[in-house]
Amino acid sequence: MVTMTEVGGFAQELRRWRTVRRWSQLDLALRAGTTQRHLSYIEQGRSRPGRAIVLRLAESLELTLRERNSLLLTAGYAPVFAESRLDDPELAPVREAIDRVLEGHLPYPALVVRPYGELVAANTAIGVLTEGAAAHLLAPPVNVVRLALHPDGLARRVENLSEWGRHVIEGLNAQALRSPDDRLDAFIAELRDYVPPMPYGPGHIGFAVPLRLRCEEGELRLITTLTSFATVVDVTLAELRLEAFLPADGESARILRLRAER
Repeated sequence: MVTMTEVGGFAQELRRWRTVRRWSQLDLALRAGTTQRHLSYIEQGRSRPGRAIVLRLAESLELTLRERNSLLLTAGYAPVFAESRLDDPELAPVREAIDRVLEGHLPYPALVVRPYGELVAANTAIGVLTEGAAAHLLAPPVNVVRLALHPDGLARRVENLSEWGRHVIEGLNAQALRSPDDRLDAFIAELRDYVPPMPYGPGHIGFAVPLRLRCEEGELRLITTLTSFATVVDVTLAELRLEAFLPADGESARILRLRAER
């Protein structure tokens, strides 16, 4: 059953998202395959949008599945994208696939996180990132971003904390620009307090540097890759991110292999 409500909330949200994207009505209309006149009527509340055009506009605005569901609700339609629990039986094949990917990345660290850095799963090599961290940062639910930049966490062993920390924060800033969120803004403000000012000397090359991490065996130089589920229609899976660490040189690879053998 579909229930229609007052369209004013949808019109306001549509304008807000278009403003966030810095698009004109014509820009969005062309992307969504409609006319500027029709879009103008929708934003003025003079035309009641059908579910199909709401979904088309949400897709054109490049909203997340959660944001698309929210936009549908403001237009008076039920959400179309399910939000399962990761431990639901129907997601068992996905959990198994994630475990295989994490195991297959050994002897290098890899982990899966939810939004805001909440840890979902990790392989055994993650120990190189958690050793020496304060107990309060390792108590579930673990936030790996806070763990990485907090003075009582990984940060105390990061040789290039200014550069690497700013790189992490800039990634979150980009996310906040695409999907404005007060909670994320507050989290970014917290993280900024953990990261020292970045020196801009003649050798400055921006954020194009690996993570330089001290460990018992020496210094690791690590680069990271981020992977997401690109074709899922479940909110929970769409929000998961796999972060895999790779050695940036032969010595780092050797150290990680030795740790795995131990």
